[in-house]
Amino acid sequence: MPIVEKLDEYGKGAWIALIVLGFWTFWPIGLVALMFVVFSGRTRAWKMQRRGQWYNTGCRSRGWSFGAASTSGNAAFDEYRAETIKRLEEEQKEFMEYLEKLRQAKDKSEFDQFMADRRGRSESV
Repeated sequence: MPIVEKLDEYGKGAWIALIVLGFWTFWPIGLVALMFVVFSGRTRAWKMQRRGQWYNTGCRSRGWSFGAASTSGNAAFDEYRAETIKRLEEEQKEFMEYLEKLRQAKDKSEFDQFMADRRGRSESV
């Protein structure tokens, strides 16, 4: 797209001006421009101070593809990272089970309270 390439040449200010102008004229145009900038990876590149490098600025370009087997080049660190991730996943699973037990206990106590109140009302009538 020649317009996108031209705006990339001008940098961040041109994109911001386009978004502001879009919102000023007709808000859906500004919204579309904003969504394009965010989802195309341009805002991540701005944060990293890498003008002109819009793509491959996320985690995957650095080898941080979570859930996939990627290496840092350091075997000791990779082993430590794998063990830590495994431990954290186990802790998360245990914590989720604990929360489910708490929810069940709360539901049971609320139901028991409801039944006790109901029995109390039926006996008093």
